[in-house]
Amino acid sequence: MPELLAIENLRAGYGEAVVLSKVSLSVAEGQSLALLGRNGMGKTTLVNSIVGVTRYFGGTIRLDGRDITRLRADQRAHAGVGWVPQERNIFKSLTVEENLTAVAQPGPWTTEKVFAMFPRLAERRRNLGNQLSGGEQQMLAVGRALILNPRIILLDEPLEGLAPIIVEELLAALKRIIREEGLSAILVEQNAKKILGVTDRCAVIERGGIVHEAERGGRRRQGGAGEVSRRRPKRADHSARKVLILHSGLVSAGGHRALLRQVAVPFFTQARRVAISELGRGAHGARSDSFELSKRSCVLMNRGAHCCTLNIVALASVIGIDNLDGRQH
Repeated sequence: MPELLAIENLRAGYGEAVVLSKVSLSVAEGQSLALLGRNGMGKTTLVNSIVGVTRYFGGTIRLDGRDITRLRADQRAHAGVGWVPQERNIFKSLTVEENLTAVAQPGPWTTEKVFAMFPRLAERRRNLGNQLSGGEQQMLAVGRALILNPRIILLDEPLEGLAPIIVEELLAALKRIIREEGLSAILVEQNAKKILGVTDRCAVIERGGIVHEAERGGRRRQGGAGEVSRRRPKRADHSARKVLILHSGLVSAGGHRALLRQVAVPFFTQARRVAISELGRGAHGARSDSFELSKRSCVLMNRGAHCCTLNIVALASVIGIDNLDGRQH
């Protein structure tokens, strides 16, 4: 697929603070990307930098081959960058319909098509923005971005703070927008289990840089430490894939205690001795399928004799996997 959005060595931030350090990322035409990471790692800053509301320090951003790095935010919107900010930022003094018609641009997405996608908005088309629930405001924010008829849409935590039934409704709409309409998208989301079923790829951002990328099927692209064993437990493929995708460091080892210590200590110093002890047993053919190390954050998988893997999962709170059998908390 042709490349739609290309970011190369981007450095950006706020004031004198550089938040993003040489970030490189690309999204193909019709492709969707889940941007994952802990709070404060630079996810929203990356989205804001694509939109054009951060301070630029270096690098390039290209949209369909056109350099948009120096364009203002409004110029980027006209160039084809749609944005659903975390704060939603709808016009609360305007009706639902006025929120849409005020910014509409020519293209396939019309007011009626947005209403067809979100029937709740059609029912409240005469209501003011401040008369909507949180979920309805989020739907309106998505609809307002769509009616600009963008080439790519950026959604910053669209599921945050929504009731479960609204989350499912919004996810179904996002699937149709991405899969059926073929709109390229970048989704920033804490609820990784939900969003990974919608997107084609995921990328993990850590301390202002991309540390890992993977396709939806779990194939590793880059980032992390060490190689992933091709052999996977037969009854744990789906859960193991989630763990492998969402991590900030991965070590495959057969007794490499020094390497394990280097990776584990920065995250869980108090669990170092336990991890090394378990690694020593697992590397010599331990029978257990998995080992929960600390707060569901490390999983030691038995890969067979003389081979085991320790995953340091920085995103355990959003993965919700107790072990490789897939039990959730």
